[in-house]
Amino acid sequence: MSADWRIEVDARRCIGSGGCAGMAPAHFRMESGVATPIAAAVEPTETVIDAAESCPVEAIAVRDDDGSLIAPA
Repeated sequence: MSADWRIEVDARRCIGSGGCAGMAPAHFRMESGVATPIAAAVEPTETVIDAAESCPVEAIAVRDDDGSLIAPA
């Protein structure tokens, strides 16, 4: 695994629950009712994994820089 992870949010799947922004406000924000990552690349942190795994519609993907899925599991 590399030093950085990529965060992706599928805006078509996102239902705007806001759980990710509440759980990881340093990494997600709500824009027009849809979650968006604050930065595309982030340092590895459990908070990002927890947010991805908490998404009720699995709209968040956390990937290693080689594209390997880290979360949700």
